[in-house]
Amino acid sequence: MSYNSSKAELAEAIRFARVKKGLSWTKIAEAIGKDRVWTVAALLGQHALSAEDAATVGALLDLDDDAVAALQLLPYRGTDDAVTSDPTIYRFHEALSVYGPAIKELINEEFGDGIMSAINFRMDIQRRPDPDGDRVVVTFDGKFLDYRWKHREQEGSP
Repeated sequence: MSYNSSKAELAEAIRFARVKKGLSWTKIAEAIGKDRVWTVAALLGQHALSAEDAATVGALLDLDDDAVAALQLLPYRGTDDAVTSDPTIYRFHEALSVYGPAIKELINEEFGDGIMSAINFRMDIQRRPDPDGDRVVVTFDGKFLDYRWKHREQEGSP
């Protein structure tokens, strides 16, 4: 497989190669010893892989040297408008539009003025059987970061 343009094109090539090889995302994650959600995000262009992990993925998916090198590049994170129009991704936007203000209020009530980190972060996706149809359980697990303001007179103090 040849790689010659963008991480987005590489992500599509990886998706194709994974299906062609009959590999699950879980198997790829296990091969590099990383979390499944993080691995998928990385292979879709949102995280850089180490040289060793990129080489392992390259061998699993028959990627060329350029693709293996591209997997190690630091990414420009986020998605474009075309990706956010995908129904699954859009539902997350919709859920956060509806429940985001409530989530913010509850975080602030429980922890104080601050945010949940998306950098010091873990995520999990599970299937939960339900008589009305299986449920998707998504867990966001981010470190709480309190807002801190250093006033001039406090600059010398710890």
